[in-house]
Amino acid sequence: MSLMWKTLIADALELRRAAKFGEDARGMLKTVLTTDGYRILVMNRLREVARRFHLPVINTVLRSAQQAMAGIEIGKEVTLGEGVYFVHPVGVVIGGNAVIGNRVRFYGSNTIGTASDNGYPVIEDDVWIGAGARILGPVRVGARSRIGANAVVLSDVPADSIAVGIPAKSKPIV
Repeated sequence: MSLMWKTLIADALELRRAAKFGEDARGMLKTVLTTDGYRILVMNRLREVARRFHLPVINTVLRSAQQAMAGIEIGKEVTLGEGVYFVHPVGVVIGGNAVIGNRVRFYGSNTIGTASDNGYPVIEDDVWIGAGARILGPVRVGARSRIGANAVVLSDVPADSIAVGIPAKSKPIV
């Protein structure tokens, strides 16, 4: 349980920084009380505890609450890193057992998953995913990469790259 609290504090600190709410206690309070993204992370951390203790009913109830309260769907086995920031959570779908790294930003209406059971995406740390972007299949998005708005990623994106288009093509960030 103490690990969950440490993770929630790290989440709040990172979201406060990302949302530019200020470094003081007031900024932290604003993050915790007013940010949809923080409430999503709290529910997801509770879901992780429910999975760890083999309580599928609690996991399912919290998943439904996430959908109703924030318009976001996060699959039962998804792993979220610390400080994941849902700038606009409505319409975000993260399916299956996708792995999301630390400090990943979702800008809204994103789909992360697959149409079949051939594997799920792994998104490394510090990735930004533009509005409407889709990351589909067993692909890896490298650290510090940027996925453009409405891009459809069907193949791996190297670290420090930008991916745009349908299907997305990646180039190194200069």
